Amino acid sequence: MKQSLLAFFFTFLITPYLNAQTIQPFKTGDRVVFTGNSITDGGHYHSYIWLYYLTHFPNKRIQIFNAGIGGDVAQQMYERLDSDVFAKKPTVVTLTFGMNDTGYQLLKGAKADSVYQAKIATSLKSFKLIEAKLKQYPKVRKVMIGSSPYDESSKTKFIRLVNKNAAMRQIAAEQQRVTKNNNWEYMDFGAPMTAINLREQQRDSLFTLQGSDRIHPTNDAQMVMAWLFLKAQGLAGKKIANIAVNAGTKKIELAENCTITNPVISTDKISFTYLANALPYPMDTIPSGFGRPQKAQAAALKLIPFNEEFNQELLQIKGLKAKQLQLKIDGKGIGIYSAGEYAQGINLAKINTTPQYQQAMAVMHLNEERWAIERRLREYYWIHYSILKPKGLLFNDGDATVDSLQKYGKKDFFVSATIPTYQKARFKSVRDAWQKEIDLLTNQLYIINKPVRHRFEITLVN
Repeated sequence: MKQSLLAFFFTFLITPYLNAQTIQPFKTGDRVVFTGNSITDGGHYHSYIWLYYLTHFPNKRIQIFNAGIGGDVAQQMYERLDSDVFAKKPTVVTLTFGMNDTGYQLLKGAKADSVYQAKIATSLKSFKLIEAKLKQYPKVRKVMIGSSPYDESSKTKFIRLVNKNAAMRQIAAEQQRVTKNNNWEYMDFGAPMTAINLREQQRDSLFTLQGSDRIHPTNDAQMVMAWLFLKAQGLAGKKIANIAVNAGTKKIELAENCTITNPVISTDKISFTYLANALPYPMDTIPSGFGRPQKAQAAALKLIPFNEEFNQELLQIKGLKAKQLQLKIDGKGIGIYSAGEYAQGINLAKINTTPQYQQAMAVMHLNEERWAIERRLREYYWIHYSILKPKGLLFNDGDATVDSLQKYGKKDFFVSATIPTYQKARFKSVRDAWQKEIDLLTNQLYIINKPVRHRFEITLVN
């Protein structure tokens, strides 16, 4: 009974956030700046979103920027809006906050509630300043994002802060209210991710999307966030391609989002030239991340129906007489399938050996390289906005600053870990070179992401 009630709660909680389009899709030329704290700063969700646009809309050039700073609260985000967000000349700005704003106190009961209410009030006071600043840019689209949750329900041994997530939800509710008043756009990570946590914890009480600290989403969770964002943009159901061939009538019955030429069709042999308008969405299967390797991006497929909703490259062939037929693409064997499997339809996007998937993998790896270089720049800005600005040393990169940071790093692990990057990035010529690398990689991404023609052959197995 308990499990069925939790399953019902999951369905009840998550459905309102998944069925309605609340954000307009990005359009050609958009410059999208994702503003947030460490979840944005060190996270992948914005990069995974861009990868979807790179593969599914290869001719719709956009650019996505990371404007996260680890540890930030709303006031700090407000203070860097001009220099770190609008300096990037965005057409779209997203904003998520609340994790740090609500604090990390161990208090319980009425005293904890009192502290949370005070912190919420402080955060929302800063949010009013942000709202006023955003209104100064009427041509820029604003997307408010309810923060990913703090996981209080996992049975992991890491210390649990009681009612922290409820306090974060109060901030998200105010974001939503301000969104409505200003005719901005809103989507939420918090409620649906909490629902997924509760669902999975029925099977594994230690499960969490928020990693070992209950805060920072793992790589697969960042993919869940990308899925939620793309669903909020109303993009679910858009196919990479959909091919339907009738071997009996020798006709191409459907060629959705692709072009089929030079078809040769019989009941035991079919060939045609295929040019899709999109590429499959590739998934990284290698665990990676800071410290202990996190789950791979592809682990998200166990949690969400991403392939079913966003990654469909369908090949359907009806009327085949042979029991087993081999699929080759550009002369390379892809698989052997029965006539029944062909009739039901094969999702080629799930087969990582196809030439088009391999092309998409190159796009993925190049996008990851771009992300990694951008992360170096974000580490530089983290040092400045989080450590040096409070000391009156914002963008002071002199030798004395380096000496001060090295001393400070002896008592702060995060500063110590970031100093090697800072020592390079403090030189403008180095930062400029990194930015040129990012620009070069972005240009290359929009060259290698263009689909090419492939020759399909479906023949009898000897």
